[in-house]
Amino acid sequence: MTEFIEFISSNLQMIYIVILMIFVGVEVIGHVPAVLHTPLMSGANAIHGVVIIGAILVMLGADIDNILAQALGFVAVLLGTLNVVGGFVVTDRMLEMFKKKK
Repeated sequence: MTEFIEFISSNLQMIYIVILMIFVGVEVIGHVPAVLHTPLMSGANAIHGVVIIGAILVMLGADIDNILAQALGFVAVLLGTLNVVGGFVVTDRMLEMFKKKK
């Protein structure tokens, strides 16, 4: 318990920044019109590819015997890939709505 309190007290400014980011994010997303919500979310999901690259780099730098790091890296790559594919699927469905029907 002492270590937890010590961690909180040493990272208090970072915790304040994260809480502020949460409130600002909720305010920004809350004021986005419904028409722009889908394109913004699909773009954000496509940008998630950076997480895939980061997870691969972390996995390459991790020790082969470190099973936890390898497993977390694999999960991060898997979830990041699903998010990117989902972003492109949503974008494709959205663009299909604007095509002229025969």
